[in-house]
Amino acid sequence: MPSRHDSKALAVTPRRGFTLIELMITVVIIAVLAMVAVPAYFDSVRKSRRADAVTALNQIAQAQERWRANNPSYTTNLSSAGLNVPNPSSGYYTLAVTAASAASYSATATAAGAQLKDTRCATFTLAASGGQFTYTATPAANSARCWSR
Repeated sequence: MPSRHDSKALAVTPRRGFTLIELMITVVIIAVLAMVAVPAYFDSVRKSRRADAVTALNQIAQAQERWRANNPSYTTNLSSAGLNVPNPSSGYYTLAVTAASAASYSATATAAGAQLKDTRCATFTLAASGGQFTYTATPAANSARCWSR
């Protein structure tokens, strides 16, 4: 007859699951990864939206040249001239053409909406004068990086 203290009866069955310490370590690791990944992701998104501003300004340059081929000067009003250059990125930049004359104009894309957080490239300016194009950005120290393709 088996004894009261049979070895099978005393065996401890292993517990399943995680301890609180293991769970907290996992949460901390995920939090640290998120602290690095989320800002990098949003920076990448802002950078991709810059390409829309550059594209729109280049479209304005082409449209202005088409307009100037048939008119005595460049125009500041792209829509009334029938050039129909759309605002890029669903409102992430606003476009403006200023100082249009017979020999020059200046087109600017200014950050708007969520893109205002892009402090590296807040505005893009394309200036045309006498057949020469000048590409600048604000802040000026970042011009080359902002316009790089």
